[in-house]
Amino acid sequence: MKVLVINPGATSTKIAVFDEDKQVFKKGIDHSAQELDRFDRVIDQADYRQKAILDAVAESGYQLSDFDAICGRGGLYRPIPSGTYAVSDAVMRDVEQAPYGEHPSNLGAYLARRIGDMVGIPAFFVDPVCVDEMTEVAHYTGFAPFRRLCQFHALNQKSIGRKAAGLLGKKYEEANLVVCHLGGGVSVAAHEQGRVVDVFNVKDEGSMGLDRGGALPVNALINYCFSGKTKDEVKKTLGRQSGMYSYLGTTDFRVICAKVVEGDEKFTEAYRALVYQLAKDIGAMAAVLHFEVDAIVYTGGMAYERFFCDDITKYVGKIAPVLRLPGEEEMRSLAEGALRVLHGEQDLILHAGALPAAARPSARADRAARWLQSGYR
Repeated sequence: MKVLVINPGATSTKIAVFDEDKQVFKKGIDHSAQELDRFDRVIDQADYRQKAILDAVAESGYQLSDFDAICGRGGLYRPIPSGTYAVSDAVMRDVEQAPYGEHPSNLGAYLARRIGDMVGIPAFFVDPVCVDEMTEVAHYTGFAPFRRLCQFHALNQKSIGRKAAGLLGKKYEEANLVVCHLGGGVSVAAHEQGRVVDVFNVKDEGSMGLDRGGALPVNALINYCFSGKTKDEVKKTLGRQSGMYSYLGTTDFRVICAKVVEGDEKFTEAYRALVYQLAKDIGAMAAVLHFEVDAIVYTGGMAYERFFCDDITKYVGKIAPVLRLPGEEEMRSLAEGALRVLHGEQDLILHAGALPAAARPSARADRAARWLQSGYR
């Protein structure tokens, strides 16, 4: 089984080809700011990015008909459970109308469907950031009109959760884990027997990240919002220029760690604050699991810095064993999600509406058999 994977980012589109679990081709397609500035909305980039993807596939020597499925990164859609989804008409509308927000990742599933429709092969997306498996009580805040959002690094969190459980000799559905995604954004989640039952949302709660503020004092935030700033200015500052950047003027964690090693007092103090906040988040998620935790797992780019993980562990190491699984494998995670469906190991989920034409059994008998195994006709 061959799967084409599409992962649109802010300034690039990554594609890869997987032959079963082996990655046999990958390419990063860069998009200059000048090129993207021509488009007012993310959806307006669809034709431009689709052409770039088709050109790259052609240059690789593959034809679209070589693939058994296309899997795109999911974006900001309506809240859904974890799983592998068919790209339905409802998803296409969500991307076009963007009622849940604009983000380049919105185009992953959208382009997978459009390209799949060209040759009649199924299009999927896997564990988008809008995955919501939180308990109802976890959605409560301290003010009735407000509801906690569940937006986090679901794709990598789920993939790493499965990997960690395997290292522990357990199925993911049997393990209790606290998984910490430590990248440009930070998310700390409680995984209870295969479900993320609570998570600190990377956008507005929990620890600060490299450029995001996390939880902020309410009164100070109110005063800041009414200090003459526009809504867009506040959103830009808190979403891109807060966190460690606001203290140190950089989001490069390698630079931050180097300064800490050199003994720079300013960098060291901010670094210690980050460690402290993350440790508190881990403790909170352990409490969600009644402190019945099989492992605490560090992942993401910052987890490459062993001493950083060790410093967090000094606070939380008595809770559970620690696993360090640095980096993230989004492309592989997408391919694995598609392959689980193609091999009948996992049911395909319809997001909403009718199954799209490209996702119905094709004329190929072998491919049709796989689809029938998933229970959709």
